[in-house]
Order: sequence, then structure tokens, then C-alpha cells
Amino acid sequence: MTTVLVPIANGSEDIEAITIIDVLRRGGAEVTVASVHEEKQIQAANGTNIVADVLLTDVAEHMYDAIVLPGGMPGAEHLRDCKLLIDMLEKHDIQDALLAAICASPAVVFGAHGFVMDKQATCYPGFEEGLKGAEYIADQPVVMDDNIITGQGPAMAMAFSLAVLANLQGIEKTQEVAQGLLC
Repeated sequence: MTTVLVPIANGSEDIEAITIIDVLRRGGAEVTVASVHEEKQIQAANGTNIVADVLLTDVAEHMYDAIVLPGGMPGAEHLRDCKLLIDMLEKHDIQDALLAAICASPAVVFGAHGFVMDKQATCYPGFEEGLKGAEYIADQPVVMDDNIITGQGPAMAMAFSLAVLANLQGIEKTQEVAQGLLC
């Protein structure tokens, strides 16, 4: 079974976090939602309380097929500042696992730690300066370059999540999920 880690933090974007988790689970992926804080419950950017499956420290040694980051502020900053998460991203990047981020996270997390260097990427408009060393693609809602997928923001959460699913489970499964969601 395809395994996916979705790290969340206080201030993660509500729509993005829930859409990523839901779409990937509908597509048959085993999704582990992990809080980067010392407690499982986080309060998302717009007030939604989300309870993670585990703490990130509980799964630090596990390897996943993908790590997918929601955006939102200050959630993206909490993800950026979590040394354990950055170590996990680096370990997964070396193994060519899929790394995906949407909204502020492509710039705030991936850009700050060099994951988009010499790659094409997109992010929430206004954060593009944070895409250090990347070619900013402003007119595409979702951009994939090598093992990195980036998305623009909340309105693109469905397209972004389906792109991640397509890369993990194939186009046939993704079409089946998309039809069920009326996409």
C-alpha cells in the first residue's frame, strides 16, 4: 500500500490539510497525519481543530512514498522550523520519494531548505521570493518538477491533491476518485 505522511501544525490551512488527507485516503493511500507539536490536536489557520493520528516524533524513522505539506500561516513557518521534519524531508528527497507542498509551504519550507533549487515551482502569490533558486511559474495552479509537486493555494487544493494521487496511484485510480468527487 502507498504510504503518505501529512505533517500539520497550528496555523495549517484548513481546506488544504483536509483535502489532501481526504483525497489521498479516497484513492487508497495509507495516510498518516502527524502533528509537529507536542500534542496531536492543532488549530488550523481558520479555527478548525484537527486531531493528528500521531506526533511526528512517533514516526521519525519511518519511510513514506510521499510527504505532503499543507500551507497556511503560521503553519508553514512551524513546519519550516521543525528540524525533525526537515531531516525527514531530506532523507526522503535522497530516496526520490515524492515531496509536495501547497500555498505558502513551497516557499516557506521547500524554498528555505533548498528543495526547489534549480526546479520549476509555484506557490501562493506574494510568497514567490521564498522560492530560492527556483523558476517561479505564476500561471500554473500545480507544478511538478522531478520528485517535487507544488501548488498555489486553497482553491487549488483539489487539483493539487489529485496530482499527488496520480503520481502515487496512477491515472485510472485518480480518475475514479475525481469522478466520485464530481471533478
